[in-house]
Amino acid sequence: MNYWFNKKIMMASALWMLTSLMTSVSLAQEPISQFPSKPITIVVNFPVGGGTDILARILGNYFTESFGQPAIVENRAGASGNVGAKHVADKPSDGYSLLMVNSSYAINPGVFASMPFDPKKDLTPIINVAFIPSVLVVPADSPYKNLAALITAAKPTKNEVSFGSCGNGTPQHLAGAILNINAKTNITHIPYGGCGPALRDVLGGQIPMAIITASSAAAQIKAGKLIALAITSAERTLQLPNIPTVAEQGYPGYQMNQWHGLLVPADTPVALQAKLYERLLKIVQLPEVKEKLISIGYTPAYDNPTTFKKIVHDDIDRFSNLTKSIGLKLD
Repeated sequence: MNYWFNKKIMMASALWMLTSLMTSVSLAQEPISQFPSKPITIVVNFPVGGGTDILARILGNYFTESFGQPAIVENRAGASGNVGAKHVADKPSDGYSLLMVNSSYAINPGVFASMPFDPKKDLTPIINVAFIPSVLVVPADSPYKNLAALITAAKPTKNEVSFGSCGNGTPQHLAGAILNINAKTNITHIPYGGCGPALRDVLGGQIPMAIITASSAAAQIKAGKLIALAITSAERTLQLPNIPTVAEQGYPGYQMNQWHGLLVPADTPVALQAKLYERLLKIVQLPEVKEKLISIGYTPAYDNPTTFKKIVHDDIDRFSNLTKSIGLKLD
């Protein structure tokens, strides 16, 4: 009796395993022509409210129109974006998990002693959506009405000047570190868990200055609630044309721009990568999307997987050399 009972259990288990295997194979072999057959998740590796999150949600609003399926935006912040990146790197390579990142993705390998994934091998770039500079902002009632005044106050070894950034190892953190080197200042870094929280505290006067993405700060600058001291890009932006760059205020060569793009797990089929790029490109090229991006400080970009991969990998090497030269480490 036990023999037949055990045999039935073994047969049932084998049937279950076979069914599961066939289902997995079926899902893995979904024809490209039928993709997507369910909602697509965009994982943002920073908190709600920052520039990367804003951009992901703008794009997500048009997924149904372009893909025929809606987008689900999911925020997974932590470790300067590494938490969200690792989460997507571990996902199936089926096109249903996208990672929205900014340049901090390329900075992290140079500032973390160890990474939970390989940024060059475990994820692959699909499209560079936009570039954006960061901006140095202070509260409207700040005593620092221009960059020169702030630099003067930050020269002594002990001073009251500090800057909030979007997090340890982010482009904004690096922008402040480079400013300290170039201007020979001693501005204390206060890391936040994203640009949104840093924006909140500089608006509330809890910190004297913040370096955050122009998209996060644009509305508050235009409303007069923040004073913008400088832009971190090499040239002024069309969106905030009256704000001078750091470089033109006495620090030639200073430049820290930031790209924002979408990545997928590295083993995603090339044909599926191409389809994702094609559909995402249609979204970015929509007149209303371009208008929205420009209105909040972005310069739209359309770099394809090959071009964007080179940008990302070159920046990984460039920032690794830079962070090594300034001794920037996070662990």
